[in-house]
Amino acid sequence: MSVPGEAAPRGIAPGQIVPALAADHDTGEPTPSETILERTCRTLCEIGIVVMAAIVILEIITRNLFNLSFMISDELGGYIIVGITFLSLPVCQVNRAYHHVLFVQSRLGPRTRAVSHLIFQLLSLGFSLLLVWQLTRLTLQSYRSGDVAPTVLATPLWIPQALMPLGCVALSITLLRAIRMSLHRIARGA
Repeated sequence: MSVPGEAAPRGIAPGQIVPALAADHDTGEPTPSETILERTCRTLCEIGIVVMAAIVILEIITRNLFNLSFMISDELGGYIIVGITFLSLPVCQVNRAYHHVLFVQSRLGPRTRAVSHLIFQLLSLGFSLLLVWQLTRLTLQSYRSGDVAPTVLATPLWIPQALMPLGCVALSITLLRAIRMSLHRIARGA
């Protein structure tokens, strides 16, 4: 089951590499199933991608056929990318899309691995809450000061900025559910 031509790390026989990694991927970190929160974030990201594609295609067509530019595609595309980036955070957490240090995790016992996941989830929650706090401050400051983009649309900046703390709040909720699952797993003896 090892990859042909690759040497096994010290302490692991070649036939144990793939099963150890597969076991960690299949049963390692407990992740909550997708709820309405993650499905909503996923749907908003999908809509954002479709809208961004439509804006770019429309811009290409109007530039090539009519020599006309709406001069908003870059701005709207940037806002959509920011929205997708932050709203996809809880979706990625639930679907285990983030990187894991498998060569370390595969060497840990089930209980130690569960504690390792819990520590990482707690740290992630702390950073996420810190981002919620700071991004909310930024958004409220932009709202109070009436900041607008120096573009044709003159978009009030608090509108696209609001997507950033919302995405981090959604991630925090997802992480809280994952932490609860990790605590139950550790209490059961992992």
